[in-house]
Amino acid sequence: MTDIPHGRIFRISASGEWDLVVQYDGEPNGMKRFDDAHMFITDYRNGLMLLDIERGQVRSYLERRNSERFRGVIDLTFDSNGNLYFTDQGQTGLHDPTGRVYRLTPEGRLDMSLGNCPSPNGLVLSSDERVLFVGMTCGNCVWRVPLQADGSVSKVGQFFTSYGPSYGPSGSDGLTVDCEGRFFIANPGLGRAWMLNHRAEPVEILTSPEGASLTNLCFGGADMKTLFMTESVSGTVLKARMSIAGPLPKRASQPHLKQH
Repeated sequence: MTDIPHGRIFRISASGEWDLVVQYDGEPNGMKRFDDAHMFITDYRNGLMLLDIERGQVRSYLERRNSERFRGVIDLTFDSNGNLYFTDQGQTGLHDPTGRVYRLTPEGRLDMSLGNCPSPNGLVLSSDERVLFVGMTCGNCVWRVPLQADGSVSKVGQFFTSYGPSYGPSGSDGLTVDCEGRFFIANPGLGRAWMLNHRAEPVEILTSPEGASLTNLCFGGADMKTLFMTESVSGTVLKARMSIAGPLPKRASQPHLKQH
């Protein structure tokens, strides 16, 4: 689990014991496993970072696109071929819809998949990996991004539209899916986690008992049927038992470990 403003990454045991893995000069946000020993981190201040879990060491992995620094990377996800998709949000929103979504191949090629996003945040692939879904926090919606065989996109549309209060963040943040293809959306501001079917119809709504800022969520546990959720105002981790398991996490392929 990341602690963004203090640059900390924690390990939490199944019994609830907290262990500090590392603290460094950065703003870590999303994390995904590379292998059993490493994790990729989207760091808002520093770009993509690589964490050595056992040594508690973090190093820079990718700071910029060509000569331009990222605006502020937020979240990331792998496909089964090791391609890494990540969002570059910065301070974009409806007033400045120029956030970006990137695709980094295992060989090190960086492509911009989208460049006109109002606050891109969480992202997840469909079960068949033909569609990428991206939460647009300040747009109160989730975009549906069809992926072509060469990695390009076409016919991007809006998949789900939320509502929001008149204060604070209210749009989609973290995303995940379960093994039946249902979508889960963390909705800060409302304190809700939406569970949607393939038609983007809410079939279940989870409400935070601690605070109104659910920021991210993922499946875990021995049977992958526990949904873990972070609540950023109270600084708590919530969990709920679900009837359908989440998929096993996808990981990178080895060429990613080269320095870019």
